Order: sequence, then C-alpha cells, then structure tokens
Amino acid sequence: MTQSFYHYLMTERDPHKRDEVTQFANAAFDDGSFPKQSMDHEEISRYLELNGHYLQSMRTFDKAWEIYLEKC
Repeated sequence: MTQSFYHYLMTERDPHKRDEVTQFANAAFDDGSFPKQSMDHEEISRYLELNGHYLQSMRTFDKAWEIYLEKC
C-alpha cells in the first residue's frame, strides 16, 4: 500500500453520487479527527466504531477497505 486509506477514500468523493461508499467518503472529509495517515485496518475500524456516527454500517467501511486493497 502506498497511500493511506483516507487518501484513497477521498478519491471516492462526489457530490452527486449517492452510493454508500461515496456517502462515507463525503462524510469522512468533514471529520476533522479521522486518522488521515493510517493504513491500519484495526486502527481505522476502532476509530469508526467509536466516532463514525455518520457511517450507516461497518459493512460500508469493509466494502471501502476491500476496494482500497484492490487499488493499492
């Protein structure tokens, strides 16, 4: 992996699309405490479980993580 998960997630932002990964990316952009440099699944997962009130389901994170692994 050459980029952080957050950096990948920002490539999914789009003000017009409404799929769950795009909504997650748009919300994470507004989360000033998101672990932006992390490439660690467990660290990000723990953060989202405690602070990811904007995330409808952890399955959305898992789906985004799978895409991240494929692209990186």
